[in-house]
Amino acid sequence: MLAGLLARGHLLLEDLPGVGKTTLAKALAHSIGGRFARIQCTPDLLPTDITGFSWFNQKTREFEFQPGPVFADVLLVDELNRATPRTQSALLEAMAERQVTVDNQRYPLSSTFFVIATQNPLEHHGTYPLPEAQLDRFAMKLSIGYPAREDEIDILTHAELYEGFQALPTEAVISREQLQQLQQLTASIAVHPSVRAYLVDLGRATRQHKQIRLGISPRGLLIWQRVAQAWALLHHRTFVTPDDIQAVAIPVLSVRLGVDAGKDVTPVIRDLFCQVPVPT
Repeated sequence: MLAGLLARGHLLLEDLPGVGKTTLAKALAHSIGGRFARIQCTPDLLPTDITGFSWFNQKTREFEFQPGPVFADVLLVDELNRATPRTQSALLEAMAERQVTVDNQRYPLSSTFFVIATQNPLEHHGTYPLPEAQLDRFAMKLSIGYPAREDEIDILTHAELYEGFQALPTEAVISREQLQQLQQLTASIAVHPSVRAYLVDLGRATRQHKQIRLGISPRGLLIWQRVAQAWALLHHRTFVTPDDIQAVAIPVLSVRLGVDAGKDVTPVIRDLFCQVPVPT
């Protein structure tokens, strides 16, 4: 999650109910300085409920823009796949260009605008699958999984904290300015031409693999490189290695590679690493 934040990407948390997706998203959001907003997606949610709308002020006799929750530094979109495709598409421009257009008027978003979306992969009743264009706006798809036995015992021991979300941080540990500096530092992490060529070869291999019906786009390659730079920074290095490319491959590719429904994409990604030689 930190790599996605430093890479100025957006995160999709996909996991079973009750494993802490919303708790984790809120914890990260509260740790970052700036404005936090949350959208609970439902089938009756409208695009204007996200972006905002123009209304006529009777006193001034002019139209005024009422900003929606998308005008935040950190936006939590809970159960994104419960919103209709029309409403989901309201996030496309915001996530890709950090701006929204309402009534032909462009409104820029925060420079640190960061979306954390959650969805349940098993429950399909009343949900709308995210289209490829929407998925490609996310930097990574992450799963939490069930906690270890000792951690579950700790959760039960401190049940009053977890049930009331009192365990969440109450003060930010990093300011918006500090986050911007770290994001700029991430972009300056060196990528050797041979490593960049390795990344491109992997991307081209996804478009030719027989088990992949939709390979990674150039935008996806840009995101993959930036997340690898963030991974290198988090490991206190000033340059990207092929290991960094591979370390972030599964979360980056699993959100944007098109494979047959119900098929695990992880073995396919590992097969790509066997096909493309690692630079020396």
